[in-house]
Amino acid sequence: MKKNLIFCLVVLAAMAVQTAASAQIRRRPPGPPGTNPPATNPPTTNPPTTPPPGPGGTVKSSKSFDTTIYSSGNEFGGTVKKSLRNVYGYDVSTVDVADRAPLAYEHNRADDVVFSHFIWRDIDAREKMNRAFIYPGKENEGDQRFFSIILDALKDPKNPIPAFSNEDDRFTTYVSYDSLLQEFSSSTADLDTQLVTNLYDQNILDTVIRRRPNPRAIRPDSIYMFRIKEQVFFDKESSRLFTRIIGIAPMAIRTAQPGTNTPSLPYPLFWVYYPDLRYKLAQTFVYNPKNTNGRMSWEDLFENRFFSSYITKSSMDNPSDQTLRLLIKDPLFRLLEGENIKEKIFNYEQNLWAY
Repeated sequence: MKKNLIFCLVVLAAMAVQTAASAQIRRRPPGPPGTNPPATNPPTTNPPTTPPPGPGGTVKSSKSFDTTIYSSGNEFGGTVKKSLRNVYGYDVSTVDVADRAPLAYEHNRADDVVFSHFIWRDIDAREKMNRAFIYPGKENEGDQRFFSIILDALKDPKNPIPAFSNEDDRFTTYVSYDSLLQEFSSSTADLDTQLVTNLYDQNILDTVIRRRPNPRAIRPDSIYMFRIKEQVFFDKESSRLFTRIIGIAPMAIRTAQPGTNTPSLPYPLFWVYYPDLRYKLAQTFVYNPKNTNGRMSWEDLFENRFFSSYITKSSMDNPSDQTLRLLIKDPLFRLLEGENIKEKIFNYEQNLWAY
């Protein structure tokens, strides 16, 4: 009996010594260079790696859509080379898109308007119906993204249209095209000295002069919303309810500063007077995923209301002139209030008729 007990104690002591030795090997720090590391089992998962820092000490994101760090301001509205051959299987020489012009609006007198309201809407290109607004294809007419079409109209050498301040939906203050591009640049015009590691000796820091980074640079890929200002009015002379678009503003989402709780809300970059933009829109076709040859112009899309939007502000029952976001905190109730505004306009038109 004593021999069995002693044998069991010896076995348990040997197992304890082996367990302690294994734990000591796992906790052993790596040896100096040139020595062989202890043999251990390889890890089952790869440890997370940190991407190398980019210019200015910033860490380059692994996401392909994050273009803030290396954006130059020319991601939109760049020059697209025209094809030197006919890329279609049929003759397109008789189609002259440059001569297309929008139809003139019907003349309406102020004395004939008996009902009028201003409506602000937001178009979200992430919705399936609005995906043509961010179609990244390139054709002889240029970049097919809607924001690029607007920039092409601003810098048109023959007939450039003006842009107005982002806080000015009444079109009172002009802004230059160069100042708009500066919003996308990852560096400012100011110069600053920075310390960088020498290429030949990592222990030496060289002083270089670089442009200061722009922490408020706008991601070009974040422009997927557009705000339109329109007026709804009833003309008693023609007995019709008209909806006329007054202006269009591309919306951007500014990146919040690190360490702040500021939410990233979309805001207008600039405003464009829609009647000035109609000629450019009439000469540019909208991407049609069902039929390449059955395409309409952007002017037809807006005039025929082939887009999805939601109301963000209205002059109806709004004496404080505030947006629905400031009046209603719940986003669901904001959408319901927008539908309520649509219903009020619809009921006004229907109540004018007697059956």
